[in-house]
Amino acid sequence: MTLSGRRRTLHTLLVVGLALLGSAGRASAQAACDRACLRTMLDQYLQAVIKHDPKAAPLIVGFRQTENAVNVAPGNGVWKTVTGLGKMQRRYLDPVSGQAGYYGLVEEGSGVALVTVRLRVQNRKLTEAEWYLARENDPGLNGPRQPGRPPANLFNPDYLIANPPPDRMVPAAQRLSREELIGVTQSYFDAITSHDNTVALTHPGCGRAENGSPAPGGKFLPPAPRPAGAGAPAGPPPGASSNDCVGGLANFNLSMVVATRIPLVDEEQQVTLGLAVFIRRPGSSTPRNVFSEWFNIEDGRIKTIYTAMFYPAPTLAVPNWPPYNGNFPLPATTVPPPPEPRP
Repeated sequence: MTLSGRRRTLHTLLVVGLALLGSAGRASAQAACDRACLRTMLDQYLQAVIKHDPKAAPLIVGFRQTENAVNVAPGNGVWKTVTGLGKMQRRYLDPVSGQAGYYGLVEEGSGVALVTVRLRVQNRKLTEAEWYLARENDPGLNGPRQPGRPPANLFNPDYLIANPPPDRMVPAAQRLSREELIGVTQSYFDAITSHDNTVALTHPGCGRAENGSPAPGGKFLPPAPRPAGAGAPAGPPPGASSNDCVGGLANFNLSMVVATRIPLVDEEQQVTLGLAVFIRRPGSSTPRNVFSEWFNIEDGRIKTIYTAMFYPAPTLAVPNWPPYNGNFPLPATTVPPPPEPRP
């Protein structure tokens, strides 16, 4: 090959290489979804739900949505019931995992629900939506709501409106890394599983709002106001150890925390989303609870936790998202024991 021929070949290869790099760059840019993109996708989806119009959101073919672990086709479930966003709203964004989250209130006609919504975005299309919903007449730890009694599931939107999660952007120099935020969150689940609060990386007196109610408020959330005319609560006032988000773990009725996921990490807000199922101790009649928990992490420790959670029927497979290890124990009537051996 002549010198000029080699030059033409090299020039051709260079042009082709640059074209391929440019094409890859454009594809990457098209596929990437930064914070602004994720927020736009989240708002577009929520508005489509409010308009009861799945076609108004960029859903892929095969889009998967669950509501309290039950699969729902586009156009059903919240697509029919939700009529607006409520008075307390928070949005969390994770460009690394391509996920966006909404925590807050939604309107359902004249009613209100407290929700966590997790969305997955891929190639600027919506592939997944996972809803955790709490409503005032849902069952709670001790069963259905009783006539004339407060909500059994601690549903309290007014308290949540008055004491919402922080809405902030943490300066870069004060942030934990993504891996550190996940580790801090996991320490909370490890403490519950081991019944040892010293394992948890939490601020002393950390607060937890369960479906809008302080459970407990700790040092950072006020106690729920008592109704007018109500007497003082029975028993001694809670001590420092009980008024803490990991207080009383030694006697906590729990066998294990399963199906644990931390799918969304908002590094700018220093907030993580934790999802899991509480399995009770063997023989306990207390139901499982399936929860979404938003962890507000400050100075390397959990300060407050905000939940949207529900108590599923014993036969419901929860959380109905991988990993599928949260569906047990099922009642004996579902999988009957084998017959006794013959003598």
